[in-house]
Amino acid sequence: MSQLKTATASRRWPARGLGRSAQRTTPAAQHRPITTLVILSLVGAGALLFMLPFLWMVATSLTPFERLFVTPPQWIPQPLRWQNYAEAFSTFPFLRYASNSAFVAIVATLGKLLSGSLVAYSFARLRWPGRDLCFLILLSTLMLPDMVTLVPQYLLFKQLGWLNSYLPLVVPYFFGGTPFTVFFLRQFFLTIPRELSEAATIDGASEFRIYAQIILPLSKPALAAIAVLSFVFEWNELVKPLIYLNDPDLYTIPIGLLSFRSEFGTYFHLLMAASLMALVPVLLLFFLAQRYFVEGLTLTGIKG
Repeated sequence: MSQLKTATASRRWPARGLGRSAQRTTPAAQHRPITTLVILSLVGAGALLFMLPFLWMVATSLTPFERLFVTPPQWIPQPLRWQNYAEAFSTFPFLRYASNSAFVAIVATLGKLLSGSLVAYSFARLRWPGRDLCFLILLSTLMLPDMVTLVPQYLLFKQLGWLNSYLPLVVPYFFGGTPFTVFFLRQFFLTIPRELSEAATIDGASEFRIYAQIILPLSKPALAAIAVLSFVFEWNELVKPLIYLNDPDLYTIPIGLLSFRSEFGTYFHLLMAASLMALVPVLLLFFLAQRYFVEGLTLTGIKG
């Protein structure tokens, strides 16, 4: 009986000791909530800092003209003038300019996705002489400012008779996309296992079928990221439409916003109201494609 009690006590003792050690917390675990709190505070402060221009934009859009330059500035205008939005909407044909911007942005984005993905597939999945050298030359064009090629492009489009039309704004993107698009998609295509392409080749699939039915469906996050970035860039583009478009019926949103400037000053309250209305389509697109956009930016560049 005594031996049984001793054996029972010996079995209980390690379990009791294990329970005490399990209840102990390491110093790293004790400081973990503090570290998390500090990180969240820094992220929140950074987010608020980036939100300040937007909040100032909203406040200005609701401020009466005679109170735009009061000191100290008012973050909550008194009174709130909601009529600024109606006045800004009626100052220039907002819907027409918005539809023009949407047309240019959508067509240009489609051109970048179609031609850019084809070029990226060639650089990532095909083997041909001089491939790496051509890719380096392509990357070098990223360091070339757009203003350097602006005059030669204008002279070329003038000779083609494309001035005062949307052709200079969309057609070039159907011939290779942009260097950034090619680089971005190439890096993503490199993360897709080659075994999928080899298996499809054994089954008799052509390169274009592999590209269209295997690579592109697996690249939806990267394509969504490119689509969002391209749409936002083309929606906000000012220089090229300002140079190539002369007909007011063809103007885009950024050119329309210039109508709030005059030789006597700038109507900042109307400009901010119109800018907020122009921001709505971009925000909707980002929130709808946010999951794919973040996933594409996260996965791109893991390999290669």
